[in-house]
Amino acid sequence: MTTPSSNSARGAAPRWTREQIRAARVAPLVPLLQRRRLPLREREAGNFELTSHPGLLLKDSYWRWPQRDLAGNAIDFFVQILGLSFHDAMRAILYS
Repeated sequence: MTTPSSNSARGAAPRWTREQIRAARVAPLVPLLQRRRLPLREREAGNFELTSHPGLLLKDSYWRWPQRDLAGNAIDFFVQILGLSFHDAMRAILYS
């Protein structure tokens, strides 16, 4: 994958292409979280649960946490659940 373009003259944050953002949204979560050594438990129907967050279910590139009325894609998970900035989430998903 290519790296984000940057605008160092203005000190702006890197810009991500639409293709990079699309790819990050649909990145499979389980392998990404396994590489981060986050504990997962396999559930029924191909779902996984993040054991440190009871009730948070993962499948493919999507997650949902019904008890907290939260859900989203891979980028949303890294931002909302792991607390990363958008740019750090993109780097973690695309370059891990």
